Amino acid sequence: MTSQCIRRLNTAEKNFDTQLDQLLAWEAVASDAVASVVAEILQQVRSRGDAAVIEYTNRFDRRELVRAGDFIVASADLNAALQRISPEDREALEVAAQRVRDYHYHQMQESWHYTEADGTVLGQQITPMARVGIYVPGGKASYPSSVLMNAIPAKVAGVDCVNMVVPAPDGKLNDLVLAAAGIAGVNQVYTIGGAQAVAALAYGTETIAAVDKIVGPGNIYVAAAKRAVFGRVAIDMIAGPSEILVICDGGTDPDWIAMDLLSQAEHDEMAQSILLCPDAQFLDKVAVSLQQLLTDLPRAPVARKSLAKRGALIQVGSLEEAIRLSNRIAPEHLEVSVADPERFLPQIRNAGAIFLGRYTAEALGDYCAGPNHVLPTSGTARFSSALGVYDFQKRSSVIYCSAEGADKLGRVAGTLARGEGLEAHARSAAFRIKGDTSGQ
Repeated sequence: MTSQCIRRLNTAEKNFDTQLDQLLAWEAVASDAVASVVAEILQQVRSRGDAAVIEYTNRFDRRELVRAGDFIVASADLNAALQRISPEDREALEVAAQRVRDYHYHQMQESWHYTEADGTVLGQQITPMARVGIYVPGGKASYPSSVLMNAIPAKVAGVDCVNMVVPAPDGKLNDLVLAAAGIAGVNQVYTIGGAQAVAALAYGTETIAAVDKIVGPGNIYVAAAKRAVFGRVAIDMIAGPSEILVICDGGTDPDWIAMDLLSQAEHDEMAQSILLCPDAQFLDKVAVSLQQLLTDLPRAPVARKSLAKRGALIQVGSLEEAIRLSNRIAPEHLEVSVADPERFLPQIRNAGAIFLGRYTAEALGDYCAGPNHVLPTSGTARFSSALGVYDFQKRSSVIYCSAEGADKLGRVAGTLARGEGLEAHARSAAFRIKGDTSGQ
């Protein structure tokens, strides 16, 4: 790969803003053809239940399911998978799971209340969702890390039942995924995928109970299905391609930075890897490192296309400008590979996850650092956050009026209600006013 295979940009160029907009452009909306296919699958599963799930699973995943019981994984099978994997794999999964669990316990919210002078009590009650569904991709790729990152926060939040769906093309299941489900405390695993799995979780079937929320990544059909069932159930997000943005002062080993960029580029051809640096010579070194490190990378063809389509090495005027540009881009993953990175932290406004310092590779966050790797993409870090315990909890307002409080608030509410032309509201409040038996 030559340096021309990844574009070079400079914020000092007159047309930089246009070039940046073109670089960042990505449309998450599925095509009409995809939406039409998904709509039909959703309707069929909603009306025919297990029969439709079996039909679509046999068609798309080359299965030979006969009855619903054929796509249910017994808890004993999860334990068996845990025994089959290597001791090294098991230890890695257990260490990662415990770190994810420990981190998410710090996110726990508690109910609270306060009492006003007249005895009125106001507060907020925190309660977990009852049932959650997690989608885990299957087939050629296996993502035990996705199992941990989606299931563990739900269990920490206190969700009663976590159901997992994972496709098993040709009947093949990955032991690491099943073992991760056992370690994470998943209650039930179903070997189904695609839009039919999303539909089953959203609407319920004779075998699969409807859930309150669906989380987890999937292909374009899964994403379209999640979008379509939103409102019937909650969803985490519609995720786009993976992204990394690195801010470097030129003092980090260029091979380290190049490999961090490649760690995202190898995901898929639409993944995005961007480096911001004020040092032009360092950008040259990273370009050379990319060329050298790609030579023996197993997924080099994918990474090359990703860098060529959506990658960039951008020269900035200063680290302060880099921070401002990063906030504009709002990346999924942000590495701040500079001396004294903490001083920049208060200036960072938009990022899914922030990795500080030269030794903090983004890949650690993908697997075992502890924070969740389910993050907002495509600029949505401007208004979205990482998946967490709070995504599986509900907040209910609590109001408990004393007689004196009802008298005081009833007069205010009555005035406001009549101002809105809602007389029944006004009278309802007025009935509690001391000495007023007419509701007037």
